[in-house]
Amino acid sequence: MEEENKELEQENVENIGEVIEDDGIEISGDVIAVIAGVAVSEVQGVSGMAGSFAGGISEVLSGKKNLAKGIKVDKDEEKVKIDVNIIVEYGSRIPDVAFEIQNRVKKSVESMTGLKVEEVNVHVQGVNTDAIVNQEQEENQNEENNEKNEE
Repeated sequence: MEEENKELEQENVENIGEVIEDDGIEISGDVIAVIAGVAVSEVQGVSGMAGSFAGGISEVLSGKKNLAKGIKVDKDEEKVKIDVNIIVEYGSRIPDVAFEIQNRVKKSVESMTGLKVEEVNVHVQGVNTDAIVNQEQEENQNEENNEKNEE
């Protein structure tokens, strides 16, 4: 009796594995885009994502941050191509930032979904110069303060 139970348990375990391997799971492109978006947001030198005008309006109206903003996913049966549109921080080395994005997105998507990432294309849409403008303003204020203290 115990042997029959063990055999049935073994069959059930094998069947579970077959169901998963048999493509019983469908992963949405939106889910892949969110996974990629989180991976991109962790890369140093990325100021933000460049999305469409409509996406920006929906983000403002909903009050929620869109983690898939600026990411396009093209998914086949078991292969994925991902396009990432970013804005980099001024002073960052763009090839290094792009390389890090490619590695992190590929690793995150493949480990979480089991799908093969064929391409990660990084499109730099702009450079954020706010940091340098703020730095110049601080320097000007410091100079003005120093001049007032000298008088």
